Amino acid sequence: MEGDNGLNRVDSAVPLQPATTDQQGQGQEDARNYGIVKAVQYGAFGRVQELVEGGYDVNEMDKENVSLLHWASINNRIDIIRYLIDKGAIVDKFGGDLNSTALHWATRQGHLSTVVLLMSYGADPTILDGEGCRCIHLAAQFGHTAIVAYLIAKGNDVDMIDKNGMTPLMYACHRVFGYVILDLNGETPIDMAVAAKLPNLVKRLRQISEMRGSGKSNCLTRYTSDKAFRKRVMWTFPFVALFVVGYIPEMTAPIYMKILLALLAFGGFQICRQFFFDENIMNVIPLPLYLATKVWMYYTWIAYCLPYVDSMKLNILFTINTILLTYNFVKAWKSDPGFIDTNREQKMKTVLDLAETQTLTLQEFCSTCLVHRPLRSKHCGICNKCVAKMDHHCPWIDNCVGANNHKYFIGYLFFLFEKGKEYRYLNDKKGNCMELLHNVTDKKARARRKEVQCLNPCIFIVFKYYLALSIGITLCLLISLRRRNYRSILQISEKFSWVTWIALNAAFHFCWVGILLVCQLYQTLSPWVTWIALNAAFHFCWVGILLVCQLYQVMWLAMTTNERLNAHRYKYFHSEDQDKEVGHSHDDGEKCKHQPKSPFNRGPLSNLIDILGISFCGLLRPNKVDWKNLYDVPGKPENLLRRMRLNVARKTINLFKIFINYRF
Repeated sequence: MEGDNGLNRVDSAVPLQPATTDQQGQGQEDARNYGIVKAVQYGAFGRVQELVEGGYDVNEMDKENVSLLHWASINNRIDIIRYLIDKGAIVDKFGGDLNSTALHWATRQGHLSTVVLLMSYGADPTILDGEGCRCIHLAAQFGHTAIVAYLIAKGNDVDMIDKNGMTPLMYACHRVFGYVILDLNGETPIDMAVAAKLPNLVKRLRQISEMRGSGKSNCLTRYTSDKAFRKRVMWTFPFVALFVVGYIPEMTAPIYMKILLALLAFGGFQICRQFFFDENIMNVIPLPLYLATKVWMYYTWIAYCLPYVDSMKLNILFTINTILLTYNFVKAWKSDPGFIDTNREQKMKTVLDLAETQTLTLQEFCSTCLVHRPLRSKHCGICNKCVAKMDHHCPWIDNCVGANNHKYFIGYLFFLFEKGKEYRYLNDKKGNCMELLHNVTDKKARARRKEVQCLNPCIFIVFKYYLALSIGITLCLLISLRRRNYRSILQISEKFSWVTWIALNAAFHFCWVGILLVCQLYQTLSPWVTWIALNAAFHFCWVGILLVCQLYQVMWLAMTTNERLNAHRYKYFHSEDQDKEVGHSHDDGEKCKHQPKSPFNRGPLSNLIDILGISFCGLLRPNKVDWKNLYDVPGKPENLLRRMRLNVARKTINLFKIFINYRF
């Protein structure tokens, strides 16, 4: 290749920065004194019109060999561009040090609206500039995704090469990553991570190096570099770990043997963590952890508890709950949450529509899926798809929660919470079935067990009291943080020192009482049952909290989790009066002085009916909305002032045939 292939070039002409309010006022007074070039640069349309009508040639080049159309294009002066072309300006006229057209200049600066307008007047994006690049190469080189998408939609070959044999993909990769992984001092990223004392980063970089064959290999490399094998190990790990941790204390073996087995198990777990766990561990392991917990919980119920449960009602409720829980879990796990899928022809049509209405921005257009984002949708980085009315990606079901499976997710949480209540009912009411669970045989041990059994309910009551107190105080602090605009918990602690002191004491007692309760259960119950009970309690707690949060968001806020966390980014949560308030900005939501309000709120009961899709004899009517095709808030007219339709004459061609060999 010759030279630098245009990768490091800089045009001599640069766009002007937007003027301040004072500068605009002063510019209006002095605009009548502007020369033609300055008038075009600053967008003084009246002055440009005056000079052109006075006889100035719109194709005349200035001393820098730049035409007026070039200056208008680099500064994104739409009205002036249209006026100059109507007055006879040559659209594809070359100029500047790089001998490029006005379309090249607009592309380099990322002015999509100018690119669309120039091409509507016949500008050719396939013309080579002085460095041998076409417009698509410039757009890829400078990271203008929207322009790249528009050019491809207009028929530009995605594999088009310049005079140096470079494709747009090559320019994009070179610009972002580069070919050399050494800095000026000859250091690799691993060297920098070691110098910065970042062991986790060093570990990850070395793993990548080994996967690519650039490091030393060992007998485990074949398996540790296999992504599918690592995933199988992460899936198997929770089943084995839960069994081993509960079974070793349950064994009838000497204490030293149990300690030895525990150390061996710990070593095995560390080997798995070191060689087979990767950065996806938090996205992979929650689902098998839940399934493993359920498997061992059902085993415990059948093997330990079922023979001693004489309540037909409890058995029937347990069976019904199991069926409903399994149904909702499978539907939430395996069903389509609302993925937005389109074909190539629809994608190209979407790009053209958004570009020509000047709405082709990353807020309304997904550059990964090449789709127009519907209202309340979001791109999931894990599933790598856009999801309609996305709530969040839940690792416990290994799926997104969206428009189609949100009701199943809520049902899954509800019946899982009820399952925890059934285990609690069993422990509270069915004491006779616990006879099998106690590791005592002699009369004295049984007497001691009865004494401890009398103590356990007292400890459990105290534990629940401190748990409720801690949660209540924490919720009060969080509400204060939200409503009184405190920026951190530290500000609340300074304002409410007494409440903070009580909260710390409650948390302290909650911890030691919880530890005491675990010890008491371990002494009186089977270690296996104690271990399973602790896991059940863990899931009971987080499921209960998540269920309350989901119902609160769905019923009272009419928001998804994504919308609640990023409400300041979505304009439909802020009315026009609120937008005018001082300090409001969608780019800086922390300064908003008002609480976002959902335009989809129909009241708690109606909101719940909408989510669950329940209908009954006309009394309950869900509001059925096609969230995959909703782009504007119902009842609110589109703000036409923000969208200007460009007069683009499309060619009647079959886009599908053009892009059938392209992959997006």
